[in-house]
Amino acid sequence: MDPKIVFKHALDGHASSLILIHNHPLGNMSASQADINLTKKIKKAGYLLDISFIDHIIYTNAGYYNFVDHSLVF
Repeated sequence: MDPKIVFKHALDGHASSLILIHNHPLGNMSASQADINLTKKIKKAGYLLDISFIDHIIYTNAGYYNFVDHSLVF
């Protein structure tokens, strides 16, 4: 996921906040280090653009994992 593309859509839509949602098709509900790094990068960019970052959710057929409940959105 490219943060530039995420924020292009957010800015085009005049968003004031953002929630990232993506799937893990193999069913692993835990956040990878890449997911964590992306979350930090998106949150930092959102702060600079005055777009609140609310949560990052990983969706699988078995359920979901969200970063807020696991204290990964700082």
